[in-house]
Amino acid sequence: MSEALLDRWLDDVELLAPRAGRDLWLREGSLLLRGWGEAHRRYHTVEHLGEVLAALDELTGAGALDAREALLARTVGWFHDVHYDPRAAAGSNEHRSATMARDHLHALGVDDRLVDAVEAGVLMTAAHEPDPGAPHTRVLEAVHDADLWILSAPAHRYAAYRAQVREEYAHVPDDAFRAGRGRVLAGFARRERLYRTAHAHEAWTGRARSNLAGELAELGQQG
Repeated sequence: MSEALLDRWLDDVELLAPRAGRDLWLREGSLLLRGWGEAHRRYHTVEHLGEVLAALDELTGAGALDAREALLARTVGWFHDVHYDPRAAAGSNEHRSATMARDHLHALGVDDRLVDAVEAGVLMTAAHEPDPGAPHTRVLEAVHDADLWILSAPAHRYAAYRAQVREEYAHVPDDAFRAGRGRVLAGFARRERLYRTAHAHEAWTGRARSNLAGELAELGQQG
């Protein structure tokens, strides 16, 4: 998977930073994949990155994004969990990932306006609450939905995702984990609209609601 992802990165970064050159493109791609491949990760891995990019491809194919917006959304996807420490304080991972995005995109010579938009997209994933009045709203909404695609995954993948999250937070005692996980999932379950784009709302909501209800029931909570 990493080799295929590196090829995808090279395609994207050539559009983002055509003057940087292949050596810098490769260096930055290798850095990204090292981050996503850290040994302590269980869910926030290259598998998750690949799923986010695939979800963005699906949304682009459905007309949620034009080609320029899709490139910007994928760039957010590349960086949104490049730093991930399950022991970090809430929001810390997203802020550090956003800082890395800004630093490394600047090093590539990416336009400041695009860098600002990528930073905003990464930070949005902390709370998953896109600002409807913000610039690049369509990009933010697509990233929001792609990052939450996993909630709508087929049953076997959703079960694996649940196990991966628990392994990633193995340092948290069971009672505390169940309570925290329940709060997060219940927050999503209570949303009137879980997904922001029309395609995700229509195609993914049913499975997501079913997955959420099933897990919340096992946790002894209601959505």
